[in-house]
Amino acid sequence: MPRKPRLALAHHPHHIVQRSHSQQAIFTTDADRVSYLATLQEFRRALSLKVYAYCLMDDHIHLVVDPGDDATGISLLMKRLAGRHTRRVNLLQERRGTAWEGRFMCSPIEADRYLLACISFVELNPVRAQLVAQPEEYAWSSYRARAGIVDCEWIDLDPCYLALAEIPELRRERYREFIRKGIRPHELKFIRNAVRRNEPTASAAFVMALGGRDGCEHV
Repeated sequence: MPRKPRLALAHHPHHIVQRSHSQQAIFTTDADRVSYLATLQEFRRALSLKVYAYCLMDDHIHLVVDPGDDATGISLLMKRLAGRHTRRVNLLQERRGTAWEGRFMCSPIEADRYLLACISFVELNPVRAQLVAQPEEYAWSSYRARAGIVDCEWIDLDPCYLALAEIPELRRERYREFIRKGIRPHELKFIRNAVRRNEPTASAAFVMALGGRDGCEHV
C-alpha cells in the first residue's frame, strides 16, 4: 500500500513527531540534547521558521513549527535535524545507519481551535510518560520558557499564547493555569491520532476548505 503523503501548509503551525529507529535511545546525554537544540535554532533562522514548542524524549521528539511562506521548509528542517544528529550518534557510538525511523509524522493544526491544545500535548508528554510529576521539572521541553521560568530567546510566541493577556506576567500565569488543567481525553486521542495518520488536527470544515487552498505542499 502506498504511503500517505504528508501535508504541509504555509503560514500554519504543524505538530511534528519523529521517532528513533527500533525505539533505541537517540538522546543518552545532556550534550546530545543541547546539540540537537542548537541545530534546531540554527535552521530556524536559516529557513525563517517559527518554533512554538518542542519536547525531546529519549527515543522521539515533538515539535510545533510554523514554516512561514514556504511549506517545504518543514521537510528541509527535519532532514537537517535528522542528518546532523545521526552523524553525531554514529560518531560517538561507533556505529552506522540511521538513528531515526524512515519518515517523520506531520499534522497541520487549525490554530484557533487546536494550537494551544497541541502545545499542551507536547509539553505534557514527560508527565504522561511518568518521567516527572510536573512539566516544569523537565528540562528538555519548551514549557519552562513559555511559562516564564527560564529565558529562551529563540522560542517564538504564537498568536494564541499572546492572546491570553497583554501583560507578559499575566499571560504566563494564564498559560501555567491552562497547562495545569491538562488535556481532555477526547482531545488527547484526537491529537495523537491526527499526527500518527499525517492528518490535520482540525475541524471537518477546515479540512474541507483545504481542497481549494493555495500554499499546500506534500512533504
